[in-house]
Amino acid sequence: MNQTGSKLGVESVAHAGQPAGVHVVPLKVLVAVWAVLLVLTCLTVAATWIDLGGGNLWLAMVIATIKATLVALYFMHLRYDQPFYAVILLTALLFILLFVGLVLVDTGHYQHQLITWTEPAG
Repeated sequence: MNQTGSKLGVESVAHAGQPAGVHVVPLKVLVAVWAVLLVLTCLTVAATWIDLGGGNLWLAMVIATIKATLVALYFMHLRYDQPFYAVILLTALLFILLFVGLVLVDTGHYQHQLITWTEPAG
Protein backbone atom coordinates (compact mmCIF):
# COMPACT_ATOMS: atom_id res chain seq x y z
CA MET A 1 0.00 0.00 0.00
CA ASN A 2 1.03 3.56 -0.58
CA GLN A 3 2.50 5.07 2.60
CA THR A 4 1.14 8.51 1.72
CA GLY A 5 -2.34 7.10 1.24
CA SER A 6 -2.38 5.32 4.60
CA LYS A 7 -1.10 8.41 6.43
CA LEU A 8 -3.80 10.60 4.92
CA GLY A 9 -6.57 8.08 5.48
CA VAL A 10 -7.43 7.70 1.80
CA GLU A 11 -6.61 4.01 1.36
CA SER A 12 -9.58 3.34 -0.94
CA VAL A 13 -8.55 6.16 -3.26
CA ALA A 14 -4.91 5.03 -3.32
CA HIS A 15 -6.05 1.51 -4.23
CA ALA A 16 -8.07 2.81 -7.16
CA GLY A 17 -4.92 4.24 -8.72
CA GLN A 18 -6.02 7.80 -8.09
CA PRO A 19 -3.75 10.38 -6.52
CA ALA A 20 -4.31 11.16 -2.84
CA GLY A 21 -6.95 13.81 -2.17
CA VAL A 22 -9.14 13.00 -5.18
CA HIS A 23 -12.84 12.77 -4.40
CA VAL A 24 -15.01 10.46 -6.46
CA VAL A 25 -18.69 11.38 -6.38
CA PRO A 26 -21.00 8.35 -6.23
CA LEU A 27 -23.09 7.73 -9.33
CA LYS A 28 -26.30 7.90 -7.24
CA VAL A 29 -25.52 11.50 -6.30
CA LEU A 30 -24.76 12.53 -9.87
CA VAL A 31 -27.95 10.90 -11.20
CA ALA A 32 -30.01 12.54 -8.44
CA VAL A 33 -28.57 15.97 -9.24
CA TRP A 34 -29.22 15.36 -12.94
CA ALA A 35 -32.84 14.43 -12.18
CA VAL A 36 -33.30 17.59 -10.10
CA LEU A 37 -31.85 19.65 -12.97
CA LEU A 38 -34.35 18.06 -15.36
CA VAL A 39 -37.24 18.81 -13.01
CA LEU A 40 -36.09 22.42 -12.64
CA THR A 41 -35.81 22.75 -16.42
CA CYS A 42 -39.39 21.49 -16.80
CA LEU A 43 -40.43 23.94 -14.08
CA THR A 44 -38.79 26.78 -16.01
CA VAL A 45 -40.74 25.83 -19.14
CA ALA A 46 -43.97 25.47 -17.16
CA ALA A 47 -43.41 28.92 -15.63
CA THR A 48 -43.68 30.45 -19.11
CA TRP A 49 -47.29 29.26 -19.34
CA ILE A 50 -48.27 31.38 -16.32
CA ASP A 51 -48.45 35.13 -16.73
CA LEU A 52 -46.79 36.69 -13.70
CA GLY A 53 -45.95 39.96 -15.43
CA GLY A 54 -42.49 41.04 -14.34
CA GLY A 55 -42.37 38.09 -11.96
CA ASN A 56 -41.70 35.65 -14.80
CA LEU A 57 -38.19 37.00 -15.22
CA TRP A 58 -37.51 36.80 -11.49
CA LEU A 59 -38.86 33.26 -11.27
CA ALA A 60 -36.74 32.14 -14.21
CA MET A 61 -33.65 33.77 -12.68
CA VAL A 62 -34.23 32.08 -9.31
CA ILE A 63 -34.60 28.69 -10.99
CA ALA A 64 -31.50 29.32 -13.12
CA THR A 65 -29.54 30.30 -10.02
CA ILE A 66 -30.54 27.09 -8.26
CA LYS A 67 -29.52 25.06 -11.30
CA ALA A 68 -26.18 26.85 -11.60
CA THR A 69 -25.53 26.27 -7.91
CA LEU A 70 -26.18 22.55 -8.27
CA VAL A 71 -23.87 22.32 -11.27
CA ALA A 72 -21.10 24.21 -9.47
CA LEU A 73 -21.45 22.18 -6.26
CA TYR A 74 -21.66 18.68 -7.70
CA PHE A 75 -20.38 18.61 -11.30
CA MET A 76 -17.58 21.11 -10.65
CA HIS A 77 -16.92 19.44 -7.24
CA LEU A 78 -16.98 22.68 -5.23
CA ARG A 79 -18.85 20.89 -2.46
CA TYR A 80 -15.85 18.64 -1.87
CA ASP A 81 -13.09 21.18 -2.51
CA GLN A 82 -11.39 23.75 -0.33
CA PRO A 83 -13.65 26.62 0.80
CA PHE A 84 -11.24 29.11 -0.75
CA TYR A 85 -12.48 28.19 -4.25
CA ALA A 86 -16.08 28.80 -3.22
CA VAL A 87 -15.05 32.24 -1.95
CA ILE A 88 -13.44 32.98 -5.33
CA LEU A 89 -16.60 31.87 -7.17
CA LEU A 90 -18.88 33.94 -4.93
CA THR A 91 -16.63 36.99 -5.33
CA ALA A 92 -16.76 36.65 -9.12
CA LEU A 93 -20.56 36.30 -9.02
CA LEU A 94 -20.87 39.39 -6.82
CA PHE A 95 -18.82 41.41 -9.30
CA ILE A 96 -21.03 40.19 -12.15
CA LEU A 97 -24.10 41.17 -10.12
CA LEU A 98 -22.58 44.59 -9.47
CA PHE A 99 -21.80 45.21 -13.15
CA VAL A 100 -25.18 43.99 -14.41
CA GLY A 101 -26.93 46.00 -11.71
CA LEU A 102 -25.10 49.17 -12.76
CA VAL A 103 -26.07 48.58 -16.39
CA LEU A 104 -29.72 48.07 -15.43
CA VAL A 105 -29.75 51.24 -13.32
CA ASP A 106 -28.24 53.19 -16.21
CA THR A 107 -30.73 51.70 -18.69
CA GLY A 108 -33.64 52.50 -16.39
CA HIS A 109 -32.47 56.07 -16.04
CA TYR A 110 -32.38 56.69 -19.80
CA GLN A 111 -35.30 54.44 -20.81
CA HIS A 112 -37.69 57.36 -21.39
CA GLN A 113 -35.30 58.90 -23.93
CA LEU A 114 -35.24 55.89 -26.23
CA ILE A 115 -36.97 56.26 -29.57
CA THR A 116 -39.36 53.39 -30.28
CA TRP A 117 -39.41 51.87 -33.73
CA THR A 118 -42.68 52.13 -35.67
CA GLU A 119 -43.91 50.73 -38.97
CA PRO A 120 -43.45 53.10 -41.92
CA ALA A 121 -46.70 54.57 -43.19
CA GLY A 122 -47.81 53.50 -46.54
